[in-house]
Amino acid sequence: MGSFFAGIKAGTLGGIVYVGAIAVFSIVVLYALKQDALKEIAQLNPTLCPMTPTVNGSAEDCFSSLVAVDVPFNAFLGFFIALLYAGIFGMYYDSFPGRSPTFKGLVVGAIVGFSLIFFGFGGYVFNTVSAVATLAAIVPLTVLYGYLLGRLYKKYTRKVAFTSQDVALLKIFVDRRDVTGKTRTFATTSSHKLRAEVSDDASFKEWAPSGGVSLEDQRSFDTVMEVNGDGALNGKVGKKY
Repeated sequence: MGSFFAGIKAGTLGGIVYVGAIAVFSIVVLYALKQDALKEIAQLNPTLCPMTPTVNGSAEDCFSSLVAVDVPFNAFLGFFIALLYAGIFGMYYDSFPGRSPTFKGLVVGAIVGFSLIFFGFGGYVFNTVSAVATLAAIVPLTVLYGYLLGRLYKKYTRKVAFTSQDVALLKIFVDRRDVTGKTRTFATTSSHKLRAEVSDDASFKEWAPSGGVSLEDQRSFDTVMEVNGDGALNGKVGKKY
């Protein structure tokens, strides 16, 4: 359990910084190695992008189109890839390995970086120098993205610990998921369905919230929980006989 929307919120800022920096660096590399880039363009499409200008166009025209159109478009697609992973990160945050949000963010950042390279959104490589430069840039940028993702997710969420007075008699469910004896993250100022499931020989007594957790009705086994800060929730139960 985690918060998909908190992940999206964190991934929006982190993704803008990440893919924006990659796009800017790509343009710098293209202009710094322009002659090599022009040769590669002409070789890939000699008809529309010849080195010598023709009525169909030239390598220079194609280079301008690459910088003005392709780089921003790839950054746009790369941003949504990063955003998709950020949402998944938020949704399954509590299941990711590691305890710190920074470490978890770095794990997802590495996956995002690999995906961008695999799908061709990690920069432009047309010779050895461009390959080395792109790799040297994307590694620290990926680390930065992972760090921002983890830290921002922590900023937008709060932790709640769930305990039962007797786990054999009472189980706690939040949004239909068993959270008994677990600590889970929720988006700040979010509301969730809370339900206690008790055994046949037991009766529900009340909820005991603390910290930033508040309930619509503490004496109802089926109610609504609101999370405004870190906190805890204990379910109290007793035997019928």
